[in-house]
Amino acid sequence: QVQLVESGGGLVQPGGSLRLSCAAFGAIFSINDMGWYRQAPGKERELVASISSGGSTKYADSVKGRFTISRDNAKNLVYLQMNSLKPEDTAVYYCNADIHAGSVNYINYWGKGTLVTVSS
Repeated sequence: QVQLVESGGGLVQPGGSLRLSCAAFGAIFSINDMGWYRQAPGKERELVASISSGGSTKYADSVKGRFTISRDNAKNLVYLQMNSLKPEDTAVYYCNADIHAGSVNYINYWGKGTLVTVSS
């Protein structure tokens, strides 16, 4: 059974930095796109950043220049480096990945989320 487990969330002051990590566990053959989403209270879940298996990246306009997504394909890990954090970045951050783990097709998986709070 495949699981995505996030870590690295917490409380940080405005202007500070955090690094989120997400590890994929299970009998995994390959992982296609990986990404980070976030959901703030009272708002819909939104894409923050994504990265393909080849390393191509996409970012939400609100985080461009501040956040960096990266991955370690050998270890089935994806990271989100968040710099110059703002109070509006406060949200639960979710890891997402398209994983081939024994079934015919890639299946989309979600982690349980990690809370990031930006406040003084």
